Amino acid sequence: MMEFTDEQFKEIKQKAEKLYKSLGGVFCPYFKEKISFNAQGLEHLKFQKHNHMRPRHIQYVRFKLLHLAPQIIGLSYTLQGLSHKMNFEWIRINSRTEYVLKLVSYYEFVSILEGKRMRIIIKQIGDGQKFYWSIIPFWKQDKIMDIRRMSYGNPESD
Repeated sequence: MMEFTDEQFKEIKQKAEKLYKSLGGVFCPYFKEKISFNAQGLEHLKFQKHNHMRPRHIQYVRFKLLHLAPQIIGLSYTLQGLSHKMNFEWIRINSRTEYVLKLVSYYEFVSILEGKRMRIIIKQIGDGQKFYWSIIPFWKQDKIMDIRRMSYGNPESD
């Protein structure tokens, strides 16, 4: 586990939040459309699921790598993974927020930038807009099946 001070964590978190809020959207050559960086993606950097904060060391690593996410999305011509699941999602309907069962698609792009191997996950709820969901540093091989796994359980919380 990496060591860092509270001050270092606060500083990297502030820089990452400022960068994230400035992004808006990044054109992805694979989809031929802009991928938005919305509030859901920023919340996912901090929380594993609703009201369950990620451990600080995991947040710290993801905040440090966030500056690479727009580059990876902007350079991605090849999809490396695709997953479809039925999930309950908070959806805004007629000025109300409802918890609705929807088909959710997760798209995986893999890259090595600045000597770091990582995955970017793009999420799409139903036929809605695609948005940045996660950056995941270094993945592992499944030793039994000898395959690389997109997620280790639930891409919703990865």
